[in-house]
Amino acid sequence: MALILWLFCALLGHKQGAIRASISFVGILVSGLLAWPLSGLVTRLLDLVVHHRITVWMISPIIAFVILLAVFKWIGFLVHRKVWIHYYYARNELQLAFWQRLNRRVGLAIGFLNAFAYLALISVPIYNVSYWTMQIAPFDQEKFTFKLMNRLGHDLESTGMAKVACAIDPLPDKFFKTADLVGMLRQNPQLAGRLAAYPPFLPLGQRDEFKSLIASSDFLNTWQTFGLFSQFSDNPQLQSLWQNQTTVDLVWNLTEANLGDLSNYLRTGQSAKYDVEPILGCWDVNIMESLRMALRSRSNVPSNEMAEMRALWETAYAKTVFIAAPDSEAFFTDFPQFMTQSNQPPTYTLVALQGSWQGGGDYEVTLAGNGLNKSASGRIDNSELILNMGDERLILDREKH
Repeated sequence: MALILWLFCALLGHKQGAIRASISFVGILVSGLLAWPLSGLVTRLLDLVVHHRITVWMISPIIAFVILLAVFKWIGFLVHRKVWIHYYYARNELQLAFWQRLNRRVGLAIGFLNAFAYLALISVPIYNVSYWTMQIAPFDQEKFTFKLMNRLGHDLESTGMAKVACAIDPLPDKFFKTADLVGMLRQNPQLAGRLAAYPPFLPLGQRDEFKSLIASSDFLNTWQTFGLFSQFSDNPQLQSLWQNQTTVDLVWNLTEANLGDLSNYLRTGQSAKYDVEPILGCWDVNIMESLRMALRSRSNVPSNEMAEMRALWETAYAKTVFIAAPDSEAFFTDFPQFMTQSNQPPTYTLVALQGSWQGGGDYEVTLAGNGLNKSASGRIDNSELILNMGDERLILDREKH
């Protein structure tokens, strides 16, 4: 790429001359410096026709650079034309020939400077994109575009141009920290459960689009078996998420606000930001302890009734999870709604409840859903969450990830 740029820019500089090549060189430098600051103006215009914010964010600096450089190219053309007219009409043929030869040869030399400036600027997007692709798509079986970007990234390192790109890169550190975070998840699929249990992300698991993604066997198989990145991009559930700008913004805002803490949480399982509130997290029903607690309030329960009650609870509460999220959000997933009829064994249906929690130490929880309303008081005792819901008392253990 460097050789092609040098050859092309040198020939172009020889053809255009020193004046146009010099002004182009200044234009490349100025446009490269101003492209990122002015990209915000381009973004506002692109938002009217392109509705995917990440795409707009990526192409806005390029468009700003092209527009600014075109202005300098036009200025160079006008200046060159004025000088050429002067030599053509106001000087003799020998002076015109000397000027033309000098103009072309100096233009050839300046063309090499233009080539290096272009190469430095081109190295920046290559560095940024390859920083991601080398972490999320490192396999030789990936699509050609990913393999090409990985090869270019390795070439940047081997030629030393990575240092140049890093020195002039305008992107903030969060861009690279986010890439490191995604790379960590990509290379360690066992961290998916820990990611889902991160307190700010707990409400996301209750959204239909994420439930659909988690239920996709193709996605789970690709994730757990280190599948190709192209298999992720072809997944219809993931494509639907990516095309939903509201969901993308929601996930990004949560990630950006907790970037440092999230990375540390994935590495250690501890969150310095959210572990201060002990109720936050996912809690599984401890069926045996809850059943034992329920039987304490009743006397002389026949053994056959105890066995039936145990069998019922083991199936009813097998998948029940209580979720306490930040901003006082609370959820019960797969909560059994029991129904009894005379002379019939009790039955149940699993429902989803949503509500809120309040307090610290002593908690008040209110939940509703499917015509069912539940209020509970709770406390944490010896790492167990005890919820008192009228005549019901549930003992819950924190999920470990």
